[in-house]
Amino acid sequence: MPKSTHTPEYAILLELLRELRDGAGVLQAELAERLGTPQSYVSKSENGERRLDILEVRAWCDALGVAFPPFARELDKRIRTRPQDVG
Repeated sequence: MPKSTHTPEYAILLELLRELRDGAGVLQAELAERLGTPQSYVSKSENGERRLDILEVRAWCDALGVAFPPFARELDKRIRTRPQDVG
């Protein structure tokens, strides 16, 4: 199994997190401040250089004013409905 940061599912997670931040009108620097982290943490996380665990994802949701359960449902929906690789 490939590392989770190199899977289509993880790419969907990152896309959804960026959409949330952009939709909230929050810059990376603002999110970093809300999380108490450097801006590079947000940047590296969003571009897949740094892996986020479930608790960090939940903290991002909180920082953006999004409840985690609906976020998780949307993530699951997108993963389940993504086009499957044709081999």
